Amino acid sequence: MPRYTVHVRGEWLAVPCLSSTNTIEWLGKEAVRRYMKNKPDNGGFASVEEVKFYIRRCKGLGLLDLDDTVGDALEDNEFVEVVIEGDIMSPDFIPSQPEGVHYISLDGNSLTTEDLLNLGKGLYKIKLTAEAETKVKKSREVIERIVKEQTVVYGITTGFGKFARTVIPNSNLRELQVNLVRSHSAGVGKPLTPERTRMLLALRINVLAKGYSGISLETLEQVIEVFNASCLPYIPEKGTVGASGDLAPLSHLALGLIGEGKMWSPKSGWADAKYVLEAHGLKPITLKPKEGLALINGTQMITSLGCEAVERAGAIARQADIIAALTLEVLKGTTRAFDTDIHAVRPHQGQAEVAFRFRSLLDSDHHPSEIAESHRFCDRVQDAYTMRCCPQVHGIVNDTIAFVKDIITTEINSATDNPMVFAEREETISGGNFHGEYPAKALDYLAIGVHELAAISERRIERLCNPSLSELPAFLVTEGGLNSGFMIAHCTAAALVSENKALCHPSSVDSLSTSAATEDHVSMGGWAARKALRVIEHVEQVLAIELLAACQGIEFLRPLRTTTPLEKVYDLVRSVVRCGKW
Repeated sequence: MPRYTVHVRGEWLAVPCLSSTNTIEWLGKEAVRRYMKNKPDNGGFASVEEVKFYIRRCKGLGLLDLDDTVGDALEDNEFVEVVIEGDIMSPDFIPSQPEGVHYISLDGNSLTTEDLLNLGKGLYKIKLTAEAETKVKKSREVIERIVKEQTVVYGITTGFGKFARTVIPNSNLRELQVNLVRSHSAGVGKPLTPERTRMLLALRINVLAKGYSGISLETLEQVIEVFNASCLPYIPEKGTVGASGDLAPLSHLALGLIGEGKMWSPKSGWADAKYVLEAHGLKPITLKPKEGLALINGTQMITSLGCEAVERAGAIARQADIIAALTLEVLKGTTRAFDTDIHAVRPHQGQAEVAFRFRSLLDSDHHPSEIAESHRFCDRVQDAYTMRCCPQVHGIVNDTIAFVKDIITTEINSATDNPMVFAEREETISGGNFHGEYPAKALDYLAIGVHELAAISERRIERLCNPSLSELPAFLVTEGGLNSGFMIAHCTAAALVSENKALCHPSSVDSLSTSAATEDHVSMGGWAARKALRVIEHVEQVLAIELLAACQGIEFLRPLRTTTPLEKVYDLVRSVVRCGKW
C-alpha cells in the first residue's frame, strides 16, 4: 500500500493510500481532513469541502494536477505540500534549490569555529578544494592496495577492538563495515538538534577532507550531498566515552547515511532515512572496505559541541562586561579601579582588555555620565570586589576562552582516525589520535572559567536588590510587600549558580575501561562538552537577570542619564522588556 508524506500548514502527515487510482485531489482532501482532526478548532475550517488548495512536490516545487491519479503522478512515499489558498508558504519549508547559495570550501586545515557555527545554522553549503580531492584519492589508493594484496590491517581486514586479531576474508569486508555501523549505533537520549547535527556532519567531512582516513572520493561526495540537502540522521546525545573517538554518535550519523534508522530534513520532518534520502533524490551510501570505520572514528561530537560552547562563551563574556558596567553605574561605583597604570603592572591580556572595555563604557569626555557626576564628591573610597575586581575576574575568563578556542581550532582541523593512512609512505599506522583528552580537558576548564561570570553576577544582583547595599528600594520595587520585585529573580540566579557548581566538576578526571580492557583509558569528553554548554546557558540566564535588574535600577535614578553607550543598551532592553511599574 503506497504511503505519502504531506505538509499542511507546518505539520507533516503520513497519508496511506488504499488505491493508486485515487486522485491528487483526494490526497489533498485526506491530508486536510487529518490536519483538521488534530486541531481543537478544526484548523479554522467548517468542513474539508470548503477548503480551496493546490498541491506541489516538495522537491522542485512542481505543481500537480488535481485530476491525476497518485499512481501516475507520484512515487511511493513522495513528499508533497498542500498549499491552502490565501496562505503564504510555511516558514519552515525550505525549497530544494534555494537561490543565492553560498559555499565554504573545506580542505581539512582551515576551518574556524565561526565557520562551523554558520554551517550548523544552514547558512552555507560545502564543497571540497581541489587539493583535498587529490589527497582523498591518493589515500584511497592505499586502502585498495591493502585489500587487493590481502594485507592484515586493523579495521580494514580485521575485526575491531577485542576482535582486532580476527582476520576477515575479502568476501566479507563490505559486510564488516555495515555491521560495524549497526552494532556501534547504541547511543541513548534525546537527539541532537538540527543545528548541532549539521555541525557534527560538517566537521566529520572536514576531517575526511584531510586525506588520512582512506574514504573514497565518491563516498565523501555522497556525504557532502547529504549535508547540502540538510538530511540529518537521528543522533542520540549520550553514549560516547570520548575514546576510541565518539563511536556511538558518529555511528548513528553513519547509520543514516547508509539509509537506516531515522533522518530529518526541513522538507520531510522525521522519517525513515531511506525515504528522506529518496525525497531529495539521493541514494544510501554503499560502504567499501574501511569506510565505516572512517566515518565513525574521531572526536567530532566532543569538538563540534565544543565549538558552540567556546563561541557562546566568547559572546557572553563580552556581554558580561557591558552588564557589569551598567550595574556599577546604578550602584554609583567609581571608575578609578580601571585606571591604565593599575593593569599595566599586572599585564595579563584578558585583565587589560576588560579594564579597557570598562573605561570605554564609563569614562569618556565624549559621553559623560550624569549619574557619575552626581556622586563625584561622595565619601566612599572604594567599591566592593564584585565591581572593583571585574577586570581581574572577567579577565581570566577571557584568557580561558582564548586558550580553549586555540585547542578547539586545532582539533577541528586534525586527523583523528585509526588507523591513519599515509599515502606518501604508502602505509597505514595505528595510533591514538582518536583520544578525546585534549578537547575534554579544555572544555572542563572552559566550564570552570565561564561559570565565574555567573558567580560574580549573582553577587551584583544581590547588591542591586539589597537596600542596605544599593541605596535603592528593596528588590527594586516602590511598593514593597504589595509587589515582590526582583526577589525571586534573584533566587533563580542563585539556583543556577548552585547548579553550575556541581556541573563544573571535571568529567575528564574520570575514566572507565571499555572494550574488554582494550580501550582502558577514556576521556569522558562527550559529557564535558554537554555540561559546558549547560553551564554557559546558565551563565547567559544569570547575566540576563542582572541586565534586567540594572535597567530597573536606572529607573530610580532618573532623570539622570548614564553614558551614551550604556543608554543605548538600556534602550535596547526596553525595546523588548517594558519598565516594571511596581
